[in-house]
Amino acid sequence: MPQTLPSPSTLLPPLICGTATFNNQYNPDPYALPTTAIVHEALSFGVRAFDTSPYYGPAEDLLGAALDTPFVRGNFPRQDYFLLTKVGRISGDEFDYSAAWVRHSVQRSLERLHTDYLDVVYCHDIEFVSPDEVLTAVTELRRIRDETGVIKYVGISGYPVTTLCELSEMIHEKTGESLDVVMSYANFTLQNTRLASTALARLKAAGVDVVPNASVLGMGLLRRKGVPIGGKGDFHPSPKELRAAIQAASDWSDSQDVSDKRIEKVAIRWALENWMREGASVGSRGDPASGISWTREKSEKYGGNKLGVSVMGVSNVEELQETMRVWRSILDGLEDGEKTAVESGRGTHDREWSLNRQQQVQTLATGIRRVLGEWVDYTWPSPPPDFINQRSAPAAPAPLPTPAASPDQLPKQSLIREGSKMKSMAPI
Repeated sequence: MPQTLPSPSTLLPPLICGTATFNNQYNPDPYALPTTAIVHEALSFGVRAFDTSPYYGPAEDLLGAALDTPFVRGNFPRQDYFLLTKVGRISGDEFDYSAAWVRHSVQRSLERLHTDYLDVVYCHDIEFVSPDEVLTAVTELRRIRDETGVIKYVGISGYPVTTLCELSEMIHEKTGESLDVVMSYANFTLQNTRLASTALARLKAAGVDVVPNASVLGMGLLRRKGVPIGGKGDFHPSPKELRAAIQAASDWSDSQDVSDKRIEKVAIRWALENWMREGASVGSRGDPASGISWTREKSEKYGGNKLGVSVMGVSNVEELQETMRVWRSILDGLEDGEKTAVESGRGTHDREWSLNRQQQVQTLATGIRRVLGEWVDYTWPSPPPDFINQRSAPAAPAPLPTPAASPDQLPKQSLIREGSKMKSMAPI
């Protein structure tokens, strides 16, 4: 990270809206989802960051279309929200971490998202390629950052936390610069907490500034009705024995004499609430979306501490509304949470309710983990043993112009829109 930039932990919001659900892995037809309404409602709720990827089917295009509207342009200046995307993963069995593809992918994301810059760019699912390939991609992303400014922060994402740690340490050792952000998914859930128990100390020691926790339902595993079946069929890598254990835990939770006992409701609150605390040392002080309308906030109002960062994806407005209800209830239970509850119009009783719900969820979580037994902290292999990268000999995209090219020679894809004008830039 250049010394001229503030650390991302001072800026990123602790709640990020994920768009992996804008994809036919999770939904039969992502174009039928109310994606624009979801994005607009999220912004209105105070959510100020969106995570996406070219790998998520049409997600970048759908998010970009939602942001490129009069409602957003008129109420939410670009500097008021954060866009996080990824490079490197093309499909389920196709990865390209070459410098040429990284440049192509970044340029394409800028165009799809209708923006002049990206706040964070991750190397996507780093366990599927070699450490040297990851280093090549990170080096190119940093070059783009330093020479063009269209990227602010650089990170990696993936599933196996040991691999995330090893690569964070390797990059720090070989480049003398730590990664800004490392995103883990499905590793701080009711079923698996290895992000905290195995990875947290190592990532901090490697100088990583922010560690977002994504997929708190384990890619939909922790649901009463089982894993989601989208347009691609059953994509989930979990074994049938783990799914059976989850179903048994769900049945046990349903049998308890409490309200809101569905396993997904328990799992969402438990993960958001506990990572907010356990992940605070690699968290952020950005706008917490506490519910004070049209107000930019900082987490200092909750005792001045950083809050662990979570990424939550939804498929409809109702799921978003429920997520925000849970999120704000968790905030009400934090230090000084009662004051914020009053300022946002929820009232003084909400803190007491939040603390009671916290105890209830913890009791249910303990029981669920007891039922899971040997499957607690189980992780599926990623990549699978038979994985072969189908892009092992990639065809490079068309070469971008050299820095010496005159503006009238620049192809369309090398232009970045700035307001109503077009400005040329050196190739990324």
